[in-house]
Amino acid sequence: MLKVVLDTNVLIVAVSRRSRHFPIFEALLQGRYELCVTTDILNEYAEKLEEKYRPDGMENFMQFLERSPDVVHITKYFYWNLIDNDPDDDKFVDCAIAANANFIVTDDGDFRVLAKIDFPKVQVISADDFVEILTGKRPEKRK
Repeated sequence: MLKVVLDTNVLIVAVSRRSRHFPIFEALLQGRYELCVTTDILNEYAEKLEEKYRPDGMENFMQFLERSPDVVHITKYFYWNLIDNDPDDDKFVDCAIAANANFIVTDDGDFRVLAKIDFPKVQVISADDFVEILTGKRPEKRK
């Protein structure tokens, strides 16, 4: 089974049924991959979802993340500090390394630096790439 870390921005757009990235959330509901999270990632998810969605919907979603067997809670023991441009993004890298995740899904350009780092190797793919992995087709851009 795939182990994946979702950047907050990807998660936020994926939960909307109107999003071209909704297949990411749908596949999680279907148990087609494991979402790896840490406490600080869950806290950021909650903070950003609270800004965008109604409190009752956000609360239900956070309960899902806390209870789903396909959401793996990771304890990290080391801080790699690999993203200089936005150190707040390091929590996703640290989680991916601790979980031995297949990749981080993000459209944030600050993660590009990881392609130049030989160790530890962390693969980063875009939300469009992940939708293509999950569905076999590239999501169409909205006009």
